[in-house]
Amino acid sequence: MTIRVLVADDEELVRDGLVTIVSGRPGLEVVATAASGEEAVALVCEYEPDVVLMDVRMPGVDGILATQQIVGSGSASRVLVLTTVETDEVVYAALRAGASGFLLKSARREQLWWGIECVASGDAMLAPSLTRRLIEDRLASGAGLSRPDLTLTARQRDIVR
Repeated sequence: MTIRVLVADDEELVRDGLVTIVSGRPGLEVVATAASGEEAVALVCEYEPDVVLMDVRMPGVDGILATQQIVGSGSASRVLVLTTVETDEVVYAALRAGASGFLLKSARREQLWWGIECVASGDAMLAPSLTRRLIEDRLASGAGLSRPDLTLTARQRDIVR
């Protein structure tokens, strides 16, 4: 099965490089490219790719808003954010918008291929460096990774029974 990919990045050289890298993997096919978030949203409707590689910083409709629009439209396309911006705010904004994954542009081509395959299969993924940092931040905040409160309401207990 071929995974159909749309590449959205406002920088032509980056876009062309991503097309070359993605096309270099058997089973991956670039079906369209977009230079803006607005164009990406329109092309998702036209081509219905399995995965959208989405840059965050683009003129006009940025990658976060474009992701929100794609996910909100009911499209089956899954968004993998690929950016140089790795602040917690951007990561959380992308995930809240409905992105299925988040990779940095410093990733190796094998990580990009794996990320595309991962989100196309329905899984979620984060760049390893981001995962480590988010876990460390959670531990440092005192929130820990402990079990959440499992108190059930009377209605929830009825449903479980």
